[in-house]
Amino acid sequence: MAPTTGRAVQPITSRSVVEQSTDELRRAILAGTLAPGSEYSLRELAGMLAVSFIPIREALRSLESEGLVITRPGRSVLIAPLDLEDLHGIYRLRRVVEPEIARRSCLLLSDADLERLQGQAAGFGEVGQGMEDIYDGHHDFHLALLSPAASTWDLRMLITLWRAAERYIRIGFGQLDPDPVEHERRGRAHLDLVAAFRTREPDVVADAIEQHLARNEQIAQAALAEQPAR
Repeated sequence: MAPTTGRAVQPITSRSVVEQSTDELRRAILAGTLAPGSEYSLRELAGMLAVSFIPIREALRSLESEGLVITRPGRSVLIAPLDLEDLHGIYRLRRVVEPEIARRSCLLLSDADLERLQGQAAGFGEVGQGMEDIYDGHHDFHLALLSPAASTWDLRMLITLWRAAERYIRIGFGQLDPDPVEHERRGRAHLDLVAAFRTREPDVVADAIEQHLARNEQIAQAALAEQPAR
């Protein structure tokens, strides 16, 4: 048998198209390019991404499990509307999960970890940094705070909840971006989280996380209340 060089087969090509389709549709939904409450046919979505119906169907199954779309009978899909009750449900679950993990994580993070996170938190307060500019870093910041104590299932739950909350957060904080005072507050809020973790006191840390979540929900609720009904 002749020796083989490199990879003999490429079995994940179709799956890669599904993953790319899922990622691009998710990005468009979270950014609001595919607006909440709007409806699209599978043909339209396939045309936008220049792919066949098959990867679109697979992508929509994943996005429906994340609460981002609602499939319709036939060949159409509704981009999940924004809803105050859903928002409250997301944050109710976050207030159960995140403080508990934070209680344990504060005892596991190193001083070097916290020093790095403090520098990152300070950057969130720069006036030129809008929510769109910092969102990926903001996600990474919170993941770094919690991941030392998070199991694989914890991380799956957190990422699902964060994705569900992302559209609300982008709208809420996006409306506040023109105000320089908001940038300062945003940076201070995240520096306060790092300071709480530096105490290594689980009760202090859990309370800080709960207050942070309450503030974010309040901002998102106020923004959602101003959105026109669809």
